[in-house]
Amino acid sequence: MLAATVTAVSILFLLEAWRFHRWLSRAIGGVAWPLTLDSYPSVTVVRPIKGLDAGARENIAAAFDTGYPGPVELLFVFDDESEPALPLVREAIEAHRANPRAPSARVLFSGDPPAGRTGKLHAMIAGLHEARHELIAFADSDIRPDRRALTLLVETLMAAPEVGSAFAPVVVPIEARTVGDAGYSLLLNGLYGPAAAAATLKNGGELPFIMGQFMIFKRRAIAAIGGLESAEGQLVDDMYLGARIKAAGLRNRVSPHSVPIIQEGLPLGEFWKTYLRWITFSRSGLPGRSFKWSSWMHGISFWSGLVCAVLALVTGHPIAAALAALVPLGVSASINRLHRKLGGAPLGVRFSWVAVALLLVAPIVMLSALLRRRVEWRGRSYSLDAGARLATGQVVRSDDPSPRAA
Repeated sequence: MLAATVTAVSILFLLEAWRFHRWLSRAIGGVAWPLTLDSYPSVTVVRPIKGLDAGARENIAAAFDTGYPGPVELLFVFDDESEPALPLVREAIEAHRANPRAPSARVLFSGDPPAGRTGKLHAMIAGLHEARHELIAFADSDIRPDRRALTLLVETLMAAPEVGSAFAPVVVPIEARTVGDAGYSLLLNGLYGPAAAAATLKNGGELPFIMGQFMIFKRRAIAAIGGLESAEGQLVDDMYLGARIKAAGLRNRVSPHSVPIIQEGLPLGEFWKTYLRWITFSRSGLPGRSFKWSSWMHGISFWSGLVCAVLALVTGHPIAAALAALVPLGVSASINRLHRKLGGAPLGVRFSWVAVALLLVAPIVMLSALLRRRVEWRGRSYSLDAGARLATGQVVRSDDPSPRAA
């Protein structure tokens, strides 16, 4: 009786895992491309930088090589003069100064954020205050957009009057060098990215929140939500801003063109912090349960198959156990294939097991995220409340304190 039950359950979950994989796979690349514009509005791109990213020099060079057919202003926002990437930015500004086609570029210093505000949001507010152009874009320092990314982002934003913001999906394209690299790539390319693609397709090319690695706003949309300051107190400010735009009766459209996140040489300990941080972000950043269901489905199928396999094995039913073991292996294979479909580099035999490890440790990570009221992010430590938002009156501590810039 037990063997028959395990067999039936295993077949059910195998079929569901196959159906779910096909659904996610078909959603990737399903966003329609926008029409070209008769004229292109001017854009200010605010690029907060904290610390030194992998490939920082190349990322900064890509920021200048926009390929955009309209005027572009670049604002690089640092805490202060001690930031390690500052000399690279100044070098790039000097190198492009004589090029009449290059965007205008300036360096700003925002200082440390006040209590109740993330460092990224603080830099965004400082950049917005100094921005001169019609549209306002924000770009994370670890992305390396190509010469089509900004143009397509603007075309997506300007497709309809009711669109208030647009953002680009992201992909990790670089070959993994470490277990941490492989885990990072699979989280983004195998789990998060396909879920975003499926939700975007289901919602007709838009989402009720923003994924903020590369996002752009109309000024009237920022005004409609009460400014960027409306996200104070939020840990995941970009997603919250998108939810505010949706609540204001405007739309968050998704660009059809992904931008690369550059991550390489990530130590296992740092990846663990990233995994924990992303789970924490999902608690307060993702509205509702529809988007989270994709990850939950992977986890439920994986653990149901694993439990059935162990139960059948210890009760003397090896054939049923072998069939049940196909479920977690199939789910892991699905994550690896989705990673490749989204644009990730092949992991090979060396890192093919990492998807299994991600799901095995997921309950520990989730429990840690629930119990731990602190998250480390970009050299700062933030105290959180029970809802994974910034704790009232919290003190932001920098791991590497430096004097405030004048």
